[in-house]
Amino acid sequence: MLDVHVGGARPFGLNYWPMPEDDPGVEIPRESIRLVSPDGALVRGVLWTPPSGKKWKTAVILSHPRGDFSVHYAAPLLAAAGYAVLGFGTRYMNNDTDCLHEACTIDVETVHNEMKRRGAEAVVLLGNSGGGSLMALAHAERGIGDGWVGMAAHPGEGVFMLQVIDPSVADESDPFSTAPELDMYNPENGWRPWPEPCVYDKEWLKRYRAAQVERVARIDAIAKASIAESIDAGSRLRGVDNQTQTVQWRELRRRAVFTKYMVIYRTLADPAYLDLSIDPDERPMGSLFAFPDPFDANYGRGGLGRSMTARGWLSTWSGLSSHAKLADTMPKVKVPTLLIHPTADTEIRIWQAKEIVDNSGAADKTYIEMKGAPHYLEGHRREALAHVADWLAKRFP
Repeated sequence: MLDVHVGGARPFGLNYWPMPEDDPGVEIPRESIRLVSPDGALVRGVLWTPPSGKKWKTAVILSHPRGDFSVHYAAPLLAAAGYAVLGFGTRYMNNDTDCLHEACTIDVETVHNEMKRRGAEAVVLLGNSGGGSLMALAHAERGIGDGWVGMAAHPGEGVFMLQVIDPSVADESDPFSTAPELDMYNPENGWRPWPEPCVYDKEWLKRYRAAQVERVARIDAIAKASIAESIDAGSRLRGVDNQTQTVQWRELRRRAVFTKYMVIYRTLADPAYLDLSIDPDERPMGSLFAFPDPFDANYGRGGLGRSMTARGWLSTWSGLSSHAKLADTMPKVKVPTLLIHPTADTEIRIWQAKEIVDNSGAADKTYIEMKGAPHYLEGHRREALAHVADWLAKRFP
């Protein structure tokens, strides 16, 4: 059953959220957590528990492939509502250069098991932004979690890259090389200088989207070729003696352990940023990662996935190779599912949010739109987390 809510209803949860700013006598207990995963990675976070020593039975765990979620805004709010909340950073916190989503799921399972060890009767996985696809992958691959909550969750980091990467790059080694017919910042294609809105032809947009896929495929080929060369060298190395064939061994050894680093230029070029008639919703013109003009960030310091190892690119930012795609994982998510979508999010379209919920394999799924809310839910956080607390209270102890 799909339960849909739209707009700013004030759920019951708002009535039982004592917070320090409301009452200075209220304290949300916190405990620093350091865990070691089965494969030896350090996982760090903060455990937030209900005030006044209130007994909790359900734990909520939240993380992101590279973000530090130990101090995520959801943590104190859900703890005040009566839940244990462990926000944590994966082994790749603040640096996704070599991020392997498959390794991140080990970290998620490590935290899940810790909360079960501490007595949780149920553990709910909460994914915000890129954390949504991580938590869905963890559930699909490792069978953990009794519920899945997505907040401003996009279809996957690689899928997101497919919609924002600049397809006009003609040479990956030259950040200024441009195929003008594919350049969304070319006036002949409909671009106008900020803050003037742009208008892009629909047929041109179809060619543009296809070219984005083609560019990702080219980068994938570079990454896969590098990995294949290393594997081949490692295979040949096994037949070489390092004492009697030292020179040959040294050459093969360095090629076997070699890790290719790739600089991915120009990753902020979604025409929908400047043409609001493309997938219309309540978003403002511009991007979450631009200041404010995406043109500057496309060539400057903005964007994502700018420096990656070959395997990190394939696991995280390739929409063709990454396994962290909600289109693939959500059908395997059969536990109760909640998705909260902010309608003024510059990065995630309403149709994408609805598609995520539609793809869920759960019989119990709820979709809530936060009207006018931006990606990070500024100004709407209490209301959004009240919806989460109300949803949890009806399903978990």
